[in-house]
Amino acid sequence: MISSPPRSAHRRAEPAPTPYVDLTRAEWSALRDRTPLPLTAEEVERLRGLGDVIDLDEVRDVYLPLSRLLNLYVQATAGLRGALNTFLGDAGDGHGEQRGTPFVIGVAGSVAVGKSTVARLLQALLARWPEHPRVERVTTDGFLLPMKELQSRGLMSRKGFPESYDRRALTRFVADIKAGKDEVTAPVYSHLIYDRVPGEVLTVRRPDILIVEGLNVLQPALPGKDGRTRVGLADYFDFSVYVDARAEDIENWYLNRFRTLRETAFQNPFSYFRKYTQVSEEEAMDYARTTWRTVNKVNLLENVAPTRGRATLVLRKGPDHKVQRLSLRKL
Repeated sequence: MISSPPRSAHRRAEPAPTPYVDLTRAEWSALRDRTPLPLTAEEVERLRGLGDVIDLDEVRDVYLPLSRLLNLYVQATAGLRGALNTFLGDAGDGHGEQRGTPFVIGVAGSVAVGKSTVARLLQALLARWPEHPRVERVTTDGFLLPMKELQSRGLMSRKGFPESYDRRALTRFVADIKAGKDEVTAPVYSHLIYDRVPGEVLTVRRPDILIVEGLNVLQPALPGKDGRTRVGLADYFDFSVYVDARAEDIENWYLNRFRTLRETAFQNPFSYFRKYTQVSEEEAMDYARTTWRTVNKVNLLENVAPTRGRATLVLRKGPDHKVQRLSLRKL
């Protein structure tokens, strides 16, 4: 007589535990809960980055629910701060006054993945909530080392890699904002001249929310020379978003963007990349493909993508640049 296999043999394998809740676009969209769409098609067009295909449907399905979630996070954080203030009483700042600190959001992802569009959309949407009308956005480009310094250190071919930034100044900038300083300044970067703008600064004055956008914003801090663990930029984030896509898709977006820039912004006589308008398209695109393969893809695989697991929310884009799935970290 052949015995039946044990009951457990018929059971499906339990899925591996994960700190994320995975949602389809439709499941995520349903969570917006009657949140009104405050942007027009013209406003979305102005916020859209070069090569991005975002439209009102994408805003409604993806970014409205995210703005609602972030609004809930901001309110919950304010509640926790109020509880802490109650506990501290007059001991909090030595003057009997408890001042709120800005809610800080990090937006990370590869070159050409569309993270700047995400950051601009979040700024526009979050500023329309009455609880936090003052929303500022800063990119980490301003904290790239000046071109002369990159050249002297032999880092021009590593521009965008973690070592090409003034990480200490960037972390101090966000720390000062988080500490509630009345006024904090950051350097300004120009993609036209491919360098910092001498003498120009961005001034941030006590925002309700600060959005920090950049390639490496989710990287953990490096140990100091003494071996001690340091505080990193991401340690100041209350929420973070990683914009994800297949490397092959990002490469296509990068090359298409380069091709469009060659016909537009690179034509400016002051453009650092004007030289690529004065050669054949084939030669210019060979340069773009080489740059992607030897710089941007290497940085993505070695430095950017490994930080994806540190994000609160991962937006996964398909080949058409539209978000298909989302992963939200559980509390």
